Amino acid sequence: MPPPADIVKVAIEWPGAFPKLMEIDQVLMVVVKDNCDVTWSLGSPENFALQIADATNFYITEKNRSDIKNGSILRLTTSPYQTAVQLHERIQSSSMDAKLEALKDLANASRDITFAQEFINLDGISLLTQMVESGTERYQKLQKIMKPCFGDLLSFTLTAFVELMDHSIVSWDTFSVAFIKKIASFVNKTAMDTAVLQRSLAILESMVLNSQDLYHKVAQEITIGQLIPHLQGTDQDIQTYTIAVINALFLKAPEEKRQEMAHILAQKQLRSIILSNVIRSNTPINDEMAHQLYVLQVLNFNLLEDRMMTKMDPQDQAQRDIIFELRRIAFDVELEPNNSGSIEKRKSMYTRDYKKLGFINHVNPAVDFTQIPPGMLALDNMLYFARHHQDAYIRIVLENSSREDKHECPFGRSSIELTKMLCEILKVGELPSENCHDFHPMFFTHDRAFEEFFCICIQLLNKTWKEMRATSEDFNKVMQVVREQIMRALTAKPNSLDQFKSRLQNLSYTEILKIRQSERMNQEDFQSRPILELREKIQPEIMELIKQQRLNRLCEGTCFRKISSRRRQDKFWYCRLSPNHKVLHYGDLEESPQGEVPHDSLQDKLPVADIKAVITGKDCPHMKEKGALKQNKEVLELAFSVLYESDEYLNFIAPDKHEYCVWTDGLNALLGKEMTSEYTKSDMDTLLSMEMKLRLLDLENIQIPEAPPPIPKEPSNYDFVYDCN
Repeated sequence: MPPPADIVKVAIEWPGAFPKLMEIDQVLMVVVKDNCDVTWSLGSPENFALQIADATNFYITEKNRSDIKNGSILRLTTSPYQTAVQLHERIQSSSMDAKLEALKDLANASRDITFAQEFINLDGISLLTQMVESGTERYQKLQKIMKPCFGDLLSFTLTAFVELMDHSIVSWDTFSVAFIKKIASFVNKTAMDTAVLQRSLAILESMVLNSQDLYHKVAQEITIGQLIPHLQGTDQDIQTYTIAVINALFLKAPEEKRQEMAHILAQKQLRSIILSNVIRSNTPINDEMAHQLYVLQVLNFNLLEDRMMTKMDPQDQAQRDIIFELRRIAFDVELEPNNSGSIEKRKSMYTRDYKKLGFINHVNPAVDFTQIPPGMLALDNMLYFARHHQDAYIRIVLENSSREDKHECPFGRSSIELTKMLCEILKVGELPSENCHDFHPMFFTHDRAFEEFFCICIQLLNKTWKEMRATSEDFNKVMQVVREQIMRALTAKPNSLDQFKSRLQNLSYTEILKIRQSERMNQEDFQSRPILELREKIQPEIMELIKQQRLNRLCEGTCFRKISSRRRQDKFWYCRLSPNHKVLHYGDLEESPQGEVPHDSLQDKLPVADIKAVITGKDCPHMKEKGALKQNKEVLELAFSVLYESDEYLNFIAPDKHEYCVWTDGLNALLGKEMTSEYTKSDMDTLLSMEMKLRLLDLENIQIPEAPPPIPKEPSNYDFVYDCN
């Protein structure tokens, strides 16, 4: 008869003694007392606790005792409270060496939430902040003769602070202006220890993201000019932290301040500095840097949202003058004085020209820009194109005005719809995703990247219109083709706008038709009744195959990331299904694994029989929490939770859409529910199509061998081979 699930066999160590083998089947304090009093005669069992004897050194409590597995090695050590008291005293030592060693131990111990809670209860956070505010001044006197020691002291102090704050026990709003000034001073110094600079930048980012009040205080202490030098170095980690602080300041800035901040970034040439020192450097861009560049890209494009959502006022003369300017540039006419000619004649002339410019409302084109989106942004783009690419603008307008009415490509209408499309493609107005790394280098090559992007695409639209020989009835079809051309060109991640333009040249309408035809052939579907009956017969087999694939993937497991306010220092955890499909094994990891994680290294278990339901999206408990990016649409689409026992949840945020579909499908399959993800539909279509084609092959009178044919012998010579080199 197997032992009860709550009894585990372990070894317990004590320094200088042989490990003791025993079964744990009772309250932990009883186990600790037994070992203290009986085994090693230590006394005062309340001063001792059990730790996992591995790299984490995490304390075992009643809450996490399920982490203990058969064969685990535990260590009897001082209790979290006693350790916290000792470290609280040691870090105040007058000896520099003793203080340094204590701070190093504190930085390691602070990763454990049990210890962190005890240390924080001793007002440990306040002690660390006091050491940063005033203590460092004392060590700065010794800095010239003990510079490495000073850097290590400060580094371990800040590391411990960051680890303690990461547990979200203490509010960020509790910190003084003096502490913020001190942290900012470490960032503002030109020569500062790398580890200190990294942690200082991380603290500033967390302050800004977690408190609107601290945002204002940090913004007063840190300027873009002081952050720029950190981008001009070669350390990509420092560059990443620096861009993260800039992004945090950008994200939390009030709307009225964002344009001002963007102007300062442009003045400081942030874009060109990032382009030359980060994007075009010899160091490959890692995932975190890619994410921060993506966030910066999104925040820059979001500055267009105000114009995108602003309707044009048809009575506003300043706005109407922009339309007059478009007419003047296109037809090389000067604005006539009010007394020249009759009013009717001038109205007729304006109407004719506005029709040539491709506006829907020929009498009052201002009405065309009352649609939001794209609002006034479309008019801004048109004016930029007319002024900065004047020859191309005039050519497009005159080309189309000389065609028959039904074959002309209406420049005004096209520009409005194209601007709207580009805003959709670039997701203007949406918050950046927590998991996305999709930045485009070409948008960092020009100060007016969106406008230049528009200029290239409006010329593409005109070219595609001619290639399709389109009429006004084909307008939506042309826009669909242009969208496909743009999306396919962006997929190649061109390094410059010129490369993007070249890529579009290769994606002509003819090429798009070839690609569509090829894809259509690969997705060919037969609709005759016998074929449909065969599909229905095969479908359950394919669904079972997909189900087995999903369960196999769950058995392999996936590494998930715990979302926290300090993204670069997030923790990882791994979850996988047992081979018998009866238990989910999961546990924390120090870093992302390079392969599968064994079951026995995952501390927690969740029997599948205890699972009540799978919850997705905004209904998940961790999506209802307040956070800077929690309400982001893309994060919501990757979130799911497992409900078990009495309203307990295991919360997930999938690394990508594919893993989300795999896990939600697999969990639903375990619960006997239907797999409804879009990937299941896609896999079903693909496998069903392949199976159908195999079964419909004309194999009459053809004997299919059971074994593969033998491999022919090698030829006696290779004289028939011609070497092209």
